[in-house]
Amino acid sequence: METTEMYEKVREHYSSASRMTSVKYGETVAKSFGYSAEELANIPQDANLGLSCGNPVAIASLKEGETVIDLGSGAGFDVFLVAKKVGPSGRAIGVDMNDDMLARAERIKSTQPASYGPTSHISFVKSNITSIDLPSETADCIISNCVINLVPDAEKPAVFREMHRLLKPGGRVAVSDILAKKPLSEELKRDVALYVGCVAGASQVAEYERWLGEAGFQDVMIVDTHADLNVYLETNEDGERKGLCCMPAAAPPGSEPAAAAGCCPPKSEEPKASGGCCPPKSEEPKASGGCCPPKSAEPKASGGCCPPKSAEPKASGGCCAPTTTTIPATPLLATTDLNEWVASYKIFAVKS
Repeated sequence: METTEMYEKVREHYSSASRMTSVKYGETVAKSFGYSAEELANIPQDANLGLSCGNPVAIASLKEGETVIDLGSGAGFDVFLVAKKVGPSGRAIGVDMNDDMLARAERIKSTQPASYGPTSHISFVKSNITSIDLPSETADCIISNCVINLVPDAEKPAVFREMHRLLKPGGRVAVSDILAKKPLSEELKRDVALYVGCVAGASQVAEYERWLGEAGFQDVMIVDTHADLNVYLETNEDGERKGLCCMPAAAPPGSEPAAAAGCCPPKSEEPKASGGCCPPKSEEPKASGGCCPPKSAEPKASGGCCPPKSAEPKASGGCCAPTTTTIPATPLLATTDLNEWVASYKIFAVKS
């Protein structure tokens, strides 16, 4: 994809995500990446859209009175948490390029009851994170949560240069992002859904280290959190982790995924009534069990719970994706274990 098309696809996806209403989905995703129940209780529920891949605030060591900028702030999830940490004598600034996300964030801010506490030190700025409309040396700390990987590779160095420009001397970067464990396959790189879902555009650790160093940062630390990225795909709208029946379970490096890990047997075998969530061809799917769609769900041509290759994944549910998901369902996801290719990393650096 060309750079312009990449940005447009990202805008479309996150405009759609801005309309998400599943609180339980967001809670499950956030908790899986390190947010505590206490932290979530201090954040307006509508700000948590389940789009995080870590908890950058946990590594930011924020102090009262500091100014913090959140790059790619979305509906304000981390901004509202930061605001509680820095207090009314500090500033919490969210930066995002998406009008729908900014509108949701502003609406949440303006509708908080008096019992929530002051919000006058919270602000949101429309800007691309490669060129931010804020003065130099504004912030004590810059955070970002699963956003930098959405920037095309050619423009990612500009993000780190902007961070350096915006930070005060001695300021720090605390970022959570998805990075690639190894070079991604061409098939994965071409998948638009995986790109907007923060996977196909993932860079490698060595690239982030180089870009941070070139921008002028020191004391760079990039650490794999070993979080399970399949949480996005295995979490239902009610927040329950019921598994994605068409996705193979994680297998050790170099080994083949176990055939029994999902509901869909190899082509050479017939579905077995005793294994997985798929009934044999002679049975009707039952609405009460497993992850298969109820009797009224289409299609049934494959005889199991997974649609035939010619069918498009349905956003309303089925066995291959929950109703609410950070990563849109595509046929490629049925055979892809995200943890094999990418991981959630925490990234820390200091402006020299």
